[in-house]
Amino acid sequence: MGNHQIQAGVKKWQARLFTILFESETYSGKVFDIFLLLLILSSTVSVMLESVESVRLVYRRPLLLFEWTVTSLFALEYILRISSLRKSRHYIFSFFGMIDLLSFIPTLVTVFFAGRAYFVVIRVVRLLRVFRIFKLGRYVSEGNIILKALIAGRQKILVFLFGVGTMVVIIGTSMYIIEGAESGFTSIPRSIYWAIVTLTTVGYGDIAPQTIVGQMLASIVMILGYSIIAVPTGIVTVEMGRAGFSNARQIKCESCALANHEPDANYCRRCGHKLKV
Repeated sequence: MGNHQIQAGVKKWQARLFTILFESETYSGKVFDIFLLLLILSSTVSVMLESVESVRLVYRRPLLLFEWTVTSLFALEYILRISSLRKSRHYIFSFFGMIDLLSFIPTLVTVFFAGRAYFVVIRVVRLLRVFRIFKLGRYVSEGNIILKALIAGRQKILVFLFGVGTMVVIIGTSMYIIEGAESGFTSIPRSIYWAIVTLTTVGYGDIAPQTIVGQMLASIVMILGYSIIAVPTGIVTVEMGRAGFSNARQIKCESCALANHEPDANYCRRCGHKLKV
């Protein structure tokens, strides 16, 4: 659906605002996206630096000023996006709408908390600002390929996870019986934890089998871990190949330069120009 179709029944300034905020193919839209991209990255770095005590003590005021500037800009962006839409509720309750809200709400919430008793709450809420990094998702079109691959292979992945879950329960229970509390396997859940750590080839080493039978089982689990890791990788790789082929079909219109058409589209959804296959 084109810009003129989406914005039917709205004022001229709203249509212009919509073009800047939502149409990244236009010049003004690209400039706005670049500015927003830099703002997201810099604010995310700022949140990380604020968690470093030595940096926070020295640059507390500049970081606070920058934080409120960014918060104000994100809040303004959110209001403008709502104002540019005829049916704003679709944006408000969408994934990116919720992410845009989370990008500035945590800072505003901290204003209503005061006193030492709420210090922990304030820190937790303020850390939610890191969700701004998800605003980058709208600028990574290749991420759609990964998302499509995960959705397409979800049943296979779920079956695989169920199989692995069953396996670690059996292995953990067996190791609990074989080793017992003397070797650190004090309960079945703790033994299952050991099975997960070993099967995934992480190997923390905080628990280790001491008996010959336990070490033999551990060796089998370690070797099994390498083959298991390859299964989800293969599933996702195959689905990514299919999704990438489908995405490659989404050609650009020669008339208005709009990209990302549906794989089976024959005409441009904006200007109606016939697409070249």
